[in-house]
Amino acid sequence: MKKILLIATGGTIASQLGTHGLVPELAAENLLKFVPEIREFCQPSAIQIYNIDSTNITPAHWVKLATAIAENYDAYDGFVVCHGTDTMSYTAAMISYMVQHSPKPIVFTGSQKPIDKEDTDARINLRDSFLYATSDAASDVVIVFQGNVIAGTKARKIRTKSYNAFASVDFPNLAVIRDGKLVQYITTPKQDKPEFFLEINEKVGLLTLTPGVRGEILDAYFRCHDAVVLSGYGTGGIPEGEYYGFYEIIQNWEKKGKTLVVTTQVQQEGSDMDVYQVGRGWKNRFDLLESYSMTYESIITKLMWILAQTKEDNAVRKLFYKTVNYDLIG
Repeated sequence: MKKILLIATGGTIASQLGTHGLVPELAAENLLKFVPEIREFCQPSAIQIYNIDSTNITPAHWVKLATAIAENYDAYDGFVVCHGTDTMSYTAAMISYMVQHSPKPIVFTGSQKPIDKEDTDARINLRDSFLYATSDAASDVVIVFQGNVIAGTKARKIRTKSYNAFASVDFPNLAVIRDGKLVQYITTPKQDKPEFFLEINEKVGLLTLTPGVRGEILDAYFRCHDAVVLSGYGTGGIPEGEYYGFYEIIQNWEKKGKTLVVTTQVQQEGSDMDVYQVGRGWKNRFDLLESYSMTYESIITKLMWILAQTKEDNAVRKLFYKTVNYDLIG
């Protein structure tokens, strides 16, 4: 039987009721006790690297998680990471860039209710995740939740309380699990070995435009970050004119070597800045990057990975448009 390592990080799945609400308290070994049936098809082990509400996640936690996977990689056939749902899509995307081309599956899961509750979704999610981690077809980073297997760079939490909390954005599920049976739709060609990147640059900011947002806000974002992701309207429209004053601000920071990425606030179908003047004009003026079909989560974490490797414009552009774990589908 395959050896699967559970890496526990906290989240709702490990929470119990405290004085001021749910707090992660259950340790990794205790989580395994709720799914004893997985021992029928794999040999599980467990480690606890931290025990936090995922709202409190930081880039340092991502480095610790990637390091734990790297240190244990040769000893196991696959990994299941228990994680809070609120930032799971960010963490799954970040690990997709920090552990690339993994021939062994790295499966993220969690729950909307604690594992010790009678009506919880935690036990089936955890069981399904171990099942997927033992599949010969499984590889790379995925989220397994409510029977859906989603590429690590394409997931988004779309519901705050319902069990079907995650969806794959602009890309089909890789597989589904129903009644303990796996149906694999998309199989990723396996590489011989993974590539680990254990350094990231956290100085990446996302500014979502709203009508009337002032230019000094964008200026402050550039001042504080090495890269700014500007979330525009529709197909990627950015306001023009003296009222906003974005042109001079972007021109100034571009000369200083800062990176600008333009994306869209619309969840489905991605950006296409060539459609309207308010998009094409900016692309013609500046050496910006366009996100196309990438999610917020993958854009931000990909830039953190890239800017830890290089800040040279052409190298940044090349890495940004390199497809990793289905993040950019043209």
